[in-house]
Amino acid sequence: MRALLQRVRSASVEVDGETVGKIGPGLLVLLGVGKGDSVREIDKLADKIIGLRIFPDDKHSMNRSVADVEGEVLLVSQFTLFADCRKGRRPSFEPAELPERAEEMCEQFARALEERGFPPAQGVFGAHMNVRLENDGPVTIWLDTDELGRARRAESGTSSGSGA
Repeated sequence: MRALLQRVRSASVEVDGETVGKIGPGLLVLLGVGKGDSVREIDKLADKIIGLRIFPDDKHSMNRSVADVEGEVLLVSQFTLFADCRKGRRPSFEPAELPERAEEMCEQFARALEERGFPPAQGVFGAHMNVRLENDGPVTIWLDTDELGRARRAESGTSSGSGA
């Protein structure tokens, strides 16, 4: 799974001229589900997002999480996070999960955030959405559960066996 986080003062998502999700200060989470992603990634990513210290403290250091600042979360599905642009001029979306499975995973991710005390405002899966945001900072963070797993293995001193 991949998530692009943006620390925002406010954000909203609109479908067919109607606002379907809106938040004040907090995080806009653009979420992509890739082929092979499983429910294991959901908890890992939800915990990371809620605990990530990217909000300023009294000294303007990024030292507080969305939980610490009692922020809100706007969740928007975004299969284009898995665009493969290595060849040609038109991206391939082959690495993205099939829509039915991706929608299920996005719903499970929303429930995971809710279980952690952050019921997200949401876009509409598969719809053409207009997202508006007032980026705070700007602060934009990229998370990929494959990379988070490698970092954890590196910290524990184990190898993925890739030889790289």
